[in-house]
Amino acid sequence: MQFVMLQTVDDPRVEAYVSLTEMQLRNRLEPAKGMFIAESPKVIDRALAAGREPLSLLVEEQWLEGMNDTFAFIDAHWGNEIPVYVASAEQLKRLTGYRLHRGALCAMRRWPLPSVAEVCANATRVAVMENIVDHTNVGALMRSAAALDVDAVLVTPSCGDPLYRRAARVSMGTVFQVPWTRITGFNEDGTEDKHYWPFKGIDELKSLGFTTVAMALEDRSISLEELTRRLNTSETDPLHIAKLALIFGTEGDGLSHHTIARADLTVKIPMSHGVDSLNVAASSAVAFYATRH
Repeated sequence: MQFVMLQTVDDPRVEAYVSLTEMQLRNRLEPAKGMFIAESPKVIDRALAAGREPLSLLVEEQWLEGMNDTFAFIDAHWGNEIPVYVASAEQLKRLTGYRLHRGALCAMRRWPLPSVAEVCANATRVAVMENIVDHTNVGALMRSAAALDVDAVLVTPSCGDPLYRRAARVSMGTVFQVPWTRITGFNEDGTEDKHYWPFKGIDELKSLGFTTVAMALEDRSISLEELTRRLNTSETDPLHIAKLALIFGTEGDGLSHHTIARADLTVKIPMSHGVDSLNVAASSAVAFYATRH
């Protein structure tokens, strides 16, 4: 590693940590130079273990010694020229506006996302995040998916970025362990097809053999208990579900009417005590647990 003591966070060498927004890191520099920022040693270590390439690190001075194993891993896999910019706690707080969790950031190179077919090739249970914009909820859903053995996660075009700094941190780095990709399409001119989801997107899932399930509190919904019963029936049962795609909607509005209309089933988690619904992070965890293999 190349250790560089910073005199100021205005140093142009740490521009990615200071002045580039998350959207700029993702879009302005993609695909050749696209970056994301991993925060905290645990998240950084899980990203490295998944083969994600580090470009540089920004570390609070007091945490250097505790990251010796991380530095050694980087040296062994990417060479010893990766810079580690070292700053004081005050400098880092000025940079982020808050005290960093265990004082470490790592700028890493984005990787080409696989196709939906590739991610779902061996999957029997996947989750779809439709337009979930709260990064805490995105990270929490990814963490639950990892913990409860969901095979893959698909993200619609308007959904928050799973690699957003807070989302990755809330996921505890599991965003680098659970296979995921964006479920979208492109026009002839190379621009993203804004109408791919849910219209063509749900059709794509069905063509891959998935029963599409909209998680929504609709009058025509079946219960989560009935869904699990169908998962566990004999393969000869006409209601048997072999491959399941659970679709979760954005905070507040929930799933779009187009999605609910096109899904094979609508499923609800029964509520008590006048509670109208669960937060999407909680409802996804309940659904993942109930439908686990």
